Amino acid sequence: MCTILAHLILPCRTMCAERGRGVPVAGGVGMGNNGRVTRPASTRAARLDQICAAAVDVARAGITEVDPSDIGDHLQAVAEGERLVTHYFECKLAGYRGWRWAVTVTRVPRSRNVTICETVLLPGTDALLAPGWLPWQERLKPGDLGPGDLLPTPPDDERLVPGYVLSDDPAVEETAWELGLGRARVLSRQGRAEAAQRWYDGDHGPSAPISTSAPASARCGTCGFYLPLAGSLRQAFGACGNFYAPDDGRVVSADHGCGAHSETLIEAAETSVDEMPTVYDDSAVETIAVSRAPGSVEAAEPSEPYGHP
Repeated sequence: MCTILAHLILPCRTMCAERGRGVPVAGGVGMGNNGRVTRPASTRAARLDQICAAAVDVARAGITEVDPSDIGDHLQAVAEGERLVTHYFECKLAGYRGWRWAVTVTRVPRSRNVTICETVLLPGTDALLAPGWLPWQERLKPGDLGPGDLLPTPPDDERLVPGYVLSDDPAVEETAWELGLGRARVLSRQGRAEAAQRWYDGDHGPSAPISTSAPASARCGTCGFYLPLAGSLRQAFGACGNFYAPDDGRVVSADHGCGAHSETLIEAAETSVDEMPTVYDDSAVETIAVSRAPGSVEAAEPSEPYGHP
């Protein structure tokens, strides 16, 4: 009898242990794995209720916010669920091109009376929509900040690091190492990289129209008016100090260029003007006698100056 009980108890303990670990066993399913007993949700599309789909006039009458002339043709009827259908109508309102009126109707089981659930105006695929909302930090563009405007910097700005943090830029460490005396925050490596890339790709880099139009040898790095920046940016950027250059006072890349390069020397060509000989037109000259005729001067008259009789 004891032997028979032992044979019966051992399989039961084994079965319970296997079920506790979620392993399927003979005659049942593991407790930790219910994949075989859970019925998957049905993905079958809802069946279009014919009574609700035929209630086009009821759906049209439910649009009471506008005049009937603002409601266009019936576009389609879409099944939203069991005995739940949405009717779409063309919108004729000015300024709402591509929008559609959506009226959802339903009915109770075994009833032919259709009622309206909701009426909304929805955009279609080609509707004219307003641009998506963006936070003000993402809407700002260069030049938007005007006189008197304040632009707060978030405390977790990735472009800045505390001034006491060891930097890989000697110029930054030279001016910001003092605790309490230097700047509270300085540019991080990411901030310097973003600024350098932005400058290089902008209007003061090598691909700017004024740079590509300048001679190949007229690069800012070899110009006498070029003032290199300090720190790690010195190798690639500087400020223009030429009063007549279009980039005067702006940061330019070393391979930027313009026509106001300090070594742009143009020799002035010597020009001479040949003097034309004086030409007299004798045909337009009128002959006038300058001497007096005999007897025009009395003998008793005194002599004229310079001894002329």
